[in-house]
Amino acid sequence: MMHPRALLLLGPTASGKTALSFLLARRYPLEVISVDSALVYRGMDVGTAKPTREEQSVCPHHLIDVREISQPFSAADFACEAERLIEQITLRGRIPLIVGGTMLYAKALREGFDDLPSTDPVVREQVLQEIRDRGLAAVRQDLVRIDPVCASRLTDGDTQRIARALEVYRMTGKPITSFQSGRRTPDRSLPVIGLMPSDRARLHRDIARRFETMLKAGFISEVKKLMQRNDFSPDLPSMRAVGYRQAVEFVEGK
Repeated sequence: MMHPRALLLLGPTASGKTALSFLLARRYPLEVISVDSALVYRGMDVGTAKPTREEQSVCPHHLIDVREISQPFSAADFACEAERLIEQITLRGRIPLIVGGTMLYAKALREGFDDLPSTDPVVREQVLQEIRDRGLAAVRQDLVRIDPVCASRLTDGDTQRIARALEVYRMTGKPITSFQSGRRTPDRSLPVIGLMPSDRARLHRDIARRFETMLKAGFISEVKKLMQRNDFSPDLPSMRAVGYRQAVEFVEGK
């Protein structure tokens, strides 16, 4: 049997991942690698339920507060950083525990990722400006003509992925699906422990309570502070984090 290089503890919001990781950290020599696309951003603390400094003192945590809100952090970035950290943690004689719920990142680590070109900020901004000028529905029709397979996989309101597909096409002249490989075999040295609550009604209640707690803890104030930054834009990938886009629209009175 292959010896695991690291363990992945994955599950949806409010499924108990963080609590379980702290319980394990008190019994075993762990270091936590966060697999959460929102926790990487500095200043996004309340709305992401980011572990406090006291909680993070239970064991070392990685890939938390490593980017400003305007800086990209892709699945490929995560996979590369996680591989580096797995090696370093193992050399220290400790156990890498990868905890979170961003499944795209976890998949990139376990199955590899497609050789897509890096984001070009100039081209991306051109596409986003076109979306603002013409509307998302009209721009999406461009994608339907260019790459109908990709368009069929995306919802009408998925601004970021529609923009990314058009960005790749304008940079390369090729549809984004031409870069996407078929299904890969997951790396068996990275086993997954999945937390899947059986009572979905209870999970939804827990999520609602958690959101109420965030509001009382100053979530809206946090969003207002982010909106005052010079590098803020509602179109930033960081603002796709659950609750943030909605909070921005609330503050703007939409």
